[in-house]
Amino acid sequence: MNAIASPATPFPLEPTATDAQAAIRDEFAFFGDWAERYQYLIDLGRKLPDLPAEWKTEEHRLHGCQSMVWIVPEGDASRLDFHAISDSAIVSGLIYLALRVYSGRSAAEIAASDADYIADIGLAKHLSPTRSNGLASLLAFIRAEAAKHL
Repeated sequence: MNAIASPATPFPLEPTATDAQAAIRDEFAFFGDWAERYQYLIDLGRKLPDLPAEWKTEEHRLHGCQSMVWIVPEGDASRLDFHAISDSAIVSGLIYLALRVYSGRSAAEIAASDADYIADIGLAKHLSPTRSNGLASLLAFIRAEAAKHL
């Protein structure tokens, strides 16, 4: 990692990845329809801290997403933090959910935690194929980064 100061990270919000997924399920159950859920995703995405301009480079770009997504991992096996943002409001919301589950966790916990929340809240059925592919790329990147530290 270069000498750029990391933006403050709000994660983890819950003590474990399992707790984070339960909280996400509970929050999304509150909304009556997908228009409300999409608005909530957009609102969550706005909570992500922006990345330093120096991090928005090709080196940190996540490929497999139609939108521009940048992700910067840091840490070690005991704690991995992920800093990420997109130029798309809904994609930033998807990033927020993934980071809520995985950022600030140990590599072992990340590797042991499947992203069950995606199916549980019905997200898989309501994303376009390009957004689904992008979300799969994001999760694969996070898991691969954890695997490097195991």
